[in-house]
Amino acid sequence: MKNRKFGKTEWKVGEIGYGMWGMAGWEESDDLESNKSLDLAVELGCNFFDTAWGYGEGKSENLLGALIKRHPDKKLYAATKIPPKNRQWPSKSHFDIKDVFPKDYIIEYTNKSLKNLGLETIDLMQFHVWEDAWSDQDEWKRTIEDLINAGKIRSMGVSVNRWEPENCLRTLRTGLIDSVQVIYNIFDQAPEDQLFPICRELDIAVIARVPFDEGTLTGNLTKSSTWLEGDWRATYFVPENLHSSVERADALRPLISEGTTMAEMALKFILANSDVATIIPGMRKERNVRANSATSESAALTQRLIDQLKGHRWDRQPTEWSQ
Repeated sequence: MKNRKFGKTEWKVGEIGYGMWGMAGWEESDDLESNKSLDLAVELGCNFFDTAWGYGEGKSENLLGALIKRHPDKKLYAATKIPPKNRQWPSKSHFDIKDVFPKDYIIEYTNKSLKNLGLETIDLMQFHVWEDAWSDQDEWKRTIEDLINAGKIRSMGVSVNRWEPENCLRTLRTGLIDSVQVIYNIFDQAPEDQLFPICRELDIAVIARVPFDEGTLTGNLTKSSTWLEGDWRATYFVPENLHSSVERADALRPLISEGTTMAEMALKFILANSDVATIIPGMRKERNVRANSATSESAALTQRLIDQLKGHRWDRQPTEWSQ
């Protein structure tokens, strides 16, 4: 797998990383299958794994910690996230940071994650939600500096709320943020407008999440798709969203080259942007690991096709169902 520089950290990370949300509570998630998929990813060159305490209240972190122990000869980068104290995803503009990320809480959940991962130091800690209005607050800044000085974390990042890529721009200029995790895919191209240029200027790593638009861009969803109760997608793909998403995915089918898939095209669209350090697709099955990892070495999209895909940009605003 090809590597890319992870911003100013200078880490060399696989351009196809691993998103671990789906291993903690999604429909049909299975620990044995998850572990096999994780081991295969390491074998194929993946070295960046993104988890969070909120993924199964530490379950996903435990899986990553076990993976790291099984591969002591490999440098695997562990990225996790502090959940909002008020347990509200996404955050709202009127929230006070004291109710979301107070000092003692940041320290408490860093220690929880360290324990779950079985590590002395977390490579990348991230705030799981963020509001740019918090950028001027001093307490979180001092807390992060203290955690770095204490050797508990190496770097700090923010995960930006869905469809709000500009909601962190002032925060990035504090000098304390090493990465930003943002939704970026064929539909969600808005990060290119303001976020990517400032990340390029400040050498901040971009982690592209939701490359398949929660499954739409695999081409496997239909207007009759359903999920079991408790599966997050059942609340996200309300009819209003599911129907329009499937229609937009169907409009992409004529652009898929013979012998390839919509999912492969979706990943290659993101890889064509050098501002992205790594992509973190969710991969619960070995076949998905093999297919996604292979895109790193296969032929890139033509500029003509990239230009055509640019025309499928879909700008959306946060709603009640877009957690």
